[in-house]
Amino acid sequence: MIDRTHEPEAGGLRDSRGRLIDYLRVSVTDRCNLRCAYCMSEEGIAWKPHGDMLSFEELLRCCRVTAALGIRKVKVTGGEPLVRRGTAGFIAALKAVPGIKQVTLTSNGILLGEELGRLAAAGLDGVNISLDTLDGETFRRLTRRDGLDKTLRAVEGAWAAGLKVKINCVPLRGINDHELAAIAALAKDRPLAVRFIELMPLGNAEGFRPVAGEEAAAALEGRYGKLTPFAGKPGNGPAVYYTLEGFAGIVGFINPLSRGFCETCNRMRLSSQGILKPCLAGEVCLDLRALLRSGADDGALRQAVLEAAARKPAGHHFSGLCGKAGERCRDQEMFRIGG
Repeated sequence: MIDRTHEPEAGGLRDSRGRLIDYLRVSVTDRCNLRCAYCMSEEGIAWKPHGDMLSFEELLRCCRVTAALGIRKVKVTGGEPLVRRGTAGFIAALKAVPGIKQVTLTSNGILLGEELGRLAAAGLDGVNISLDTLDGETFRRLTRRDGLDKTLRAVEGAWAAGLKVKINCVPLRGINDHELAAIAALAKDRPLAVRFIELMPLGNAEGFRPVAGEEAAAALEGRYGKLTPFAGKPGNGPAVYYTLEGFAGIVGFINPLSRGFCETCNRMRLSSQGILKPCLAGEVCLDLRALLRSGADDGALRQAVLEAAARKPAGHHFSGLCGKAGERCRDQEMFRIGG
């Protein structure tokens, strides 16, 4: 039985703790053209059959239902979303959904350059590009592929195309921690954001040593001087932003382990298989694919979304706030969740 007090009102969709949920991350595929060492094994994984993935039409239906409840911002993710044909068209369709005000994309940049024209025509608002290193050999070590040059060209191309660009870097001790100041310098002459994200213990991450956000910040201050809190709000998520003297852009820190931000979390995630997760690292998950393919109407989908919101935990299980209630979700790797 759904607690009717969680029904959305003029203030939007809220969970049982009063947090506004207006942001949905939508994975269109679990497939990727890289094999990042902290994400998956070197031999890769067994991809889910295409029939297990939601069609673009099914994904759009879910987005229409969630938009009617109060979702205003959608992030299209993967895997690598651009390995799925038709992603630009899907983004164009999302932009036409009533209520959705912003659509952005995550990418590793390898295919982004050749897709920029289609994405810009689709109305894409911004792109987050994963970039953990500026060194070709370290890139090959981390991703087990070549392609650093394509990613760097994609950064320039996306910025030149007028998209809002954010660079995401995961600092790893002994691997790229000596490069953080150099990576931050991508924001020196361009009005983009470089964010440093603490490694979360998901997938293959256990074999790596994370660098805490405060240590990353100290490395930047040691090179560029004092970090000054940024007065604006350039994003939809938990990053805390700063300016540096002489920088056209900004730098940010996402510290899910050392500081946490669960009390202000505004998002849910929909995996490419139709699993709706109210918390990235929580155990609650609802199977929307089963509803979609059983002939359920939009009212049933709406109730499932409301249930997910009502069951959003106080915090992820890394924080010890989540508890063990609910069935453990089968989609725990970041490339399946759509991190």
